[in-house]
Amino acid sequence: MPERIYNVSIAGCGKVAHLHARAVQNIPYARLTGVWSRTPENAKEFASLYKTQAYSGISGMVKESGTDLVIVCTPHPFHKHPAIEAATAGSNVLVEKPLASELHDCDAIIDACKVNKVKLGVISQRRWYAPVRRVKQAIEDGKIGKPVLTTVTMLGWRDKAYYDSDEWRGKWKSEGGGVLVNQSPHQLDMMLWYMGDIDEVYGIWRNLNHPYIEVDDTALAIVKFKSGALGNILVSNSQKPGIYGKVHVHGENGSSVGVQTDGGAMFIAGMTGVAEPPVNDIWTIPGEEKMLEKMKREDTEFFNSHDPMVYYMQCQIEDFIDAIGNNKDPLVEGEAGRKTVELFTAIYRSTRDNSPVKFPLKPESGFCQGT
Repeated sequence: MPERIYNVSIAGCGKVAHLHARAVQNIPYARLTGVWSRTPENAKEFASLYKTQAYSGISGMVKESGTDLVIVCTPHPFHKHPAIEAATAGSNVLVEKPLASELHDCDAIIDACKVNKVKLGVISQRRWYAPVRRVKQAIEDGKIGKPVLTTVTMLGWRDKAYYDSDEWRGKWKSEGGGVLVNQSPHQLDMMLWYMGDIDEVYGIWRNLNHPYIEVDDTALAIVKFKSGALGNILVSNSQKPGIYGKVHVHGENGSSVGVQTDGGAMFIAGMTGVAEPPVNDIWTIPGEEKMLEKMKREDTEFFNSHDPMVYYMQCQIEDFIDAIGNNKDPLVEGEAGRKTVELFTAIYRSTRDNSPVKFPLKPESGFCQGT
């Protein structure tokens, strides 16, 4: 346990911010010392609820409260300014997923953190799920040989009430995208964590059955990795009532490992709980095939004994504080967050240009994701 208390502030008071506040309050060596919102009244209400201080500016919040870490919880296209202001004021920065909705915002945040010598991380708390980590360990231990094929499937449903729940949802300007930007980053991050850097992507997005929104509700892609491996992505918010999210990895020795990260119904931060526990749903490593049921049982028991909406957020915040205290990289650092944005940006550009997109991608001035 760290020898001192770390001061944590929150920028943005939407639904997911409440999960972060509760997670911070569960950490004995962390203290929620401030909150800021673009809407001052929201900050005051949030501060009253969590017995902390509301601030009118991020720089003032950081300096007056001695903030060590600012967690940015604003809508995706509005991550840049609070993140940069926090870094410039001297605070480390942990940004809700995705890092941003456009690459130039990602680069601006990363550069600001480098210049000010503070750490940057991006929320991807599913990396702390036991079955997710088990897949990573199996790959690192060489149990499937070289990873040669991966599939990402995320099928769910978002109704009109969901998009009406916040004014910014469903619009290119205020959400930055649809299923790729909001619901898929966890699975995309896991795929990149397992498989490494990408060489080329061919993708396509559509809005199949949500005429009341501007953005994508469905996207598909074929991925070529620099390692020579192949990948396939299918993500959709157009499937009732909400089915599952899966990431599978297949090795050159014929073995497969995979995880169902989400099941039963789509999780909505601050609105719903997690319907089903994450489990390894495929495990064909020679000699370990019979372990699958035991892993499912143990993981389900552990998951159901905690508040998963808060517990895994707490795990990532603890990891980030440990990175601050020991001057090391957090598990999900800023560059990893940029790679997820680079991937969904490539799918948007591939649709726009009707051609494969080579990596790495550079920001495009004035680029709108949907056109």
